[in-house]
Parts: sequence; C-alpha cells; structure tokens
Amino acid sequence: MAIAAVAALGGRLQGGLVVAPALAALPAPLDGVTGQHPQPGAGSEDGGRRALALAAAMPADAELLVLLSGGASSLMAVPAAGLRLEDKREATGVLLRSGADIYALNTVRKHISAIKGGRLAAACPAPCHTFVLSDVVGDDLSFIASGPTVPDSTTFGDALFVIDRFGGRDAFPAPVIAHLLAGVRGERLESPKPGDPRLARAVTELVGGRHDAMRGAAADAGACGYIVVMLDEPTVGEARLAGAELARRAIAARRTAAGPLCVIASGETTVRVTGRGRGGRNQELALAAAEVLAELATPVVAASLGTDGIDGPTDAAGAIVDATTISRAMRAGLSPAAVLHDNNTYALFDVLGDLVRTGPSGTNVGDLQVFLLA
Repeated sequence: MAIAAVAALGGRLQGGLVVAPALAALPAPLDGVTGQHPQPGAGSEDGGRRALALAAAMPADAELLVLLSGGASSLMAVPAAGLRLEDKREATGVLLRSGADIYALNTVRKHISAIKGGRLAAACPAPCHTFVLSDVVGDDLSFIASGPTVPDSTTFGDALFVIDRFGGRDAFPAPVIAHLLAGVRGERLESPKPGDPRLARAVTELVGGRHDAMRGAAADAGACGYIVVMLDEPTVGEARLAGAELARRAIAARRTAAGPLCVIASGETTVRVTGRGRGGRNQELALAAAEVLAELATPVVAASLGTDGIDGPTDAAGAIVDATTISRAMRAGLSPAAVLHDNNTYALFDVLGDLVRTGPSGTNVGDLQVFLLA
C-alpha cells in the first residue's frame, strides 16, 4: 500500500512511515520500522510513537494519509500512560489464549492504548484520510487495527466486561486492571467518541476485504475448470469446530455439482489454547477438516491459509490436507486428537510436509479456505 501511494502521489508525498513485520526496500521519502505480530514488541512501540509524532507535527494545511491492513493492532502499539509494553503483551496474551474474538480483543486494546480508538487522528491538527484493508469479519472500521483514526463507541466498562469473560481479572497484569478501573471511575480520558470534534477532519474508507480474496481464488479455480461455490457466511468460532463444519458443507455441495468442485470460504476463527505446542488457527482448522475428509473415498484436497502469510506464531501461512492426512499422521506416530489438545498442529504438518510457507504477503484480509473435490 505504501509503495502504491508513492507511485500515485509522486512529489506531493513529503514523507512517511511504514510499520510492518518485514520490510523490503522502501522508496524515498518513506522510512520503515519493523513491528511485531501477533504480539507487540519494541519495534511496535517505536513505530507507534513515531506515528503519533508524525501526526502531531502535521501542518494544518497538509493532509495525513493513513494506510491500514490487518495486524496493525499489534504492529503499531503505544501503551496508555502508566502502562508498560509488557503489560499490553501480557493482557493480549491472556485474551488470545482464552479464545477472545477480534471484537473482544480490540475492545481491550483500545482502552490500554495511546494510539488506538481514534487517538492517532485526534493527535493530528490536519485533515486525516485513511484507507483500510479489512481482516475483520463484518468490516467494522472501528475494530480493524483497533480503529486508530475512527471514533470508538466502546468504553472502559466494556473492556472490563471482556476481561471478566475471558480469563478473569486475576489473570491480567494488575496495572491493566487498575487502569481500566480508573477509567470506569472517570479518572482516565475515554477514547474519542462519535461526534468528537477532534475527528471531524478524519475520513476513513474501506478499500478491500475477505470477499476480494474469495473472488481472486474463484477466478483462478474457474480458469482451471472447477465449478465454484463461494460460501458468503464468514468462517468464525473455534477453529477445530469450523474446520469440521466446512468440510461437511463442501462434501454436501459435491453431491449436486455436475463436475469438479471448488468450495471457497473466508473469515477469522479463534483458538482456545489448552496445550504447549505450536500452531495457528488455520492449521487447527485444516486438521479438523482432515478428520472429516478421511471418511471420503473420492479425491479431495483442502487448505486454510492466512492471507498475510502468517498463521499464529509460526513461519507458515497455514496447511494443506486431503483424505490421507489422518492415516499418514497415524503412521508417523502422531495422534491428531492429541495434537489438537496440545495445540501442536505445526509439528504434525511439518512432519507430513504439508505446511504452506508463502512468507509475509504484505497485506491481510483475513483467512481463506479452499476445498477441491473431484
């Protein structure tokens, strides 16, 4: 997105900052910071503070251009006053392990941050125009990247409700709970709300999302001779449950298809961490789907992939499975049920050679699932 902006704006672009998990060579006048994902790191905080400084220094007769894609909640992080980056990391970790969806997760993020929930745009004295690629099911602009340029309708009380639901207050860092309680008492400034005059100069537009990825996959599948069925309903919920359900829906669609079939879905699932292994939501979804596909006698293959090329804390985008995945795992001495219980899908797919490694794509519109049935 940043490189396209340089090409489109030319000499009108006076400077810029790119915060990304991996940086290629950037054209002038852009500068870059390597942020961390799915948990913020030192680069994330550096990038967030530099972004706030850039926004605050904007001349009133200029315009701030903000380009967002999924993952920015972690990549660009500035703790609220009185909190440390480690407090944010620990709080985010509890929510991720507890299976919180992106709406719950980002409700908390917006209330322990100095940049999210509209605060980036509020810091800018100039007009602010934001273009967004969505990785959030429903495309709610106030939750994509935790809405740094969008008014926030959630409250400190909402954030505490999320914490009580996912893990409980004792599981979170004490400074985070103290900060949220102070906010509920009115001792901390709330995030900018709809109608806040500081955001009157801010415009935010959606320019792409999961349906664009689905249409791209459908075009390629059609060119290969497949009959294409796109499931509009988003893939959400527990990854291992969603994988089994998607596989059953793909099998059902095959019964009425007049030829080779491609079933395409997309969305974002969650994982409740109960073990100590490595993996990601796409790998868990794929393994759960494989357990259903194992019952078929006809050729079938499926994949679940993160469009950013990153699935959880791994170097894989996801995994590919077929009707033989479960039997091959068993022959390798791996129990799929035990692997799922330990959240160790990466190890299983690594042994089978069925991890999909694309490297970071430079964008993020959620997860994509594809089933091919003969």
